[in-house]
Parts: sequence; C-alpha cells; structure tokens
Amino acid sequence: MNNVKKENTKNDYIPNLLKLYRQEIIPKMREIFGYTNDLAVPRLVKITINMGIKEATADPKLTEKAAEELAQITGQKPKICRARKAISNFKLKKGMAIGCCVTLRRYRMYEFLERLIVVAIPRIRDFRGLSTLSFDGRGNYTFGLTEQNVFAELDADKITRTQGMSITITTTSKTDKEAKELLSLFGFPFKK
Repeated sequence: MNNVKKENTKNDYIPNLLKLYRQEIIPKMREIFGYTNDLAVPRLVKITINMGIKEATADPKLTEKAAEELAQITGQKPKICRARKAISNFKLKKGMAIGCCVTLRRYRMYEFLERLIVVAIPRIRDFRGLSTLSFDGRGNYTFGLTEQNVFAELDADKITRTQGMSITITTTSKTDKEAKELLSLFGFPFKK
C-alpha cells in the first residue's frame, strides 16, 4: 500500500463578503426576521451589469470599446446585445449591436460587489446615498451609475467617452424589507 499523503489541491480561497455573509449576516438576519433555518435566510443569486449604447447605431466600434471596458471592470467577457427588430425612428436595423451585458455569479459576484461597495461607490461625485425606492417588490435592487470611471480597474486617460450602466442585484428575498436589510448588512450606503 502506498501511504503517500495527498496534498490539498483544492483552492481554499473564499471572498471576504462571502465570509462576512456566512459568519455575521446569517445570524443577524435570523435574529431580525426569526428564520428557523440558515437556508431560509435570503442570499445573493447574481449581479447583472448592462450598458446600453445609443450612439452605437452611428458608430459600431463604440459597442466594442464599451464591451472591453466592461470586461476590465467585471473580469468576465460581456455578451453583445443586438436589436431584435428594426425601428426606423431610431435608425435601428435588426441585428445591430446596441449594448452589452454581464451576469456575475458565485465568487466573481462577491468580488465585484466588494469592489463596488469599497472602491467605486465612494468615488462617485456628490454622492448622498443610494435610493431605497429602487427595489422591484420581489427583493431585487437596481441602480444606475452615470460614469464608468468610478471603477479603479479602468485607466482614466484611456477613456474616450463616459458611459453609464445599470446594475441589478438579484436576491432570494421575498420582500423588499428583507432585501434592504441584507444589502445594508453587506455595507450598501442607502439614504437615511
């Protein structure tokens, strides 16, 4: 028999916010809402980042540039979104690239959320807190950023045009109150 000790090849890395969720947020949420089980506590499912580019009808290279910047921000290649039908008033043809989106799950989601809360949101000019009115009634939260240069991953000298984005955080919460409490415990700076 071979008694060679096997090395631990499993990656032991766990994002900071996931540790925070498991160690502190779950007990606090159980205390506040009276959940009987850890699995009943709401959790994050995914984060979706969308960039709509209205000028892409005139210049298709803008979509490629926006997708490149979104890939730097999220660490994942974005999907190019195309028009489903032609609309002549907007000079839009079927199949034209009009934006890009990324859906983050698991570890990448927690890493992006940490960078968003710790680095990006504090860099927003004249920031007074995120609105609490942006919940959709089912525990999901959507907010927008007007500039992509709040993210430290982008080199400010290489940005040719400012581009906004909408960020949707999907949770398993049944109500907006539970989702607001969950995001507050993660460190979201909501308006008082």
